[in-house]
Amino acid sequence: MTETMKHDADARRYSLIIDGNEAGYAEYVETGAIREFNHTVTDPGHRGKGIAGKVVQHALDDSRATGFSIIPACPFVEGFIAKNPEYKDLLA
Repeated sequence: MTETMKHDADARRYSLIIDGNEAGYAEYVETGAIREFNHTVTDPGHRGKGIAGKVVQHALDDSRATGFSIIPACPFVEGFIAKNPEYKDLLA
């Protein structure tokens, strides 16, 4: 099984690709130095495997590395940060 994280800045979307197929993604709206994560989706065939968590963790790590703050408008992203307080410093 091959897993690849992908960031499509034009589409404002982070994706996890497994064996060539998109298994899950997180979308955001970007305003200045703030990314508002508003939608997280896992393909039904991949649910229960931690896909959304992997995507969100990568998205938050990349946002931090590139100097962005975030707004967790998506309930999954909000819950992820609540369970992983090391990401609270990213909150705008």
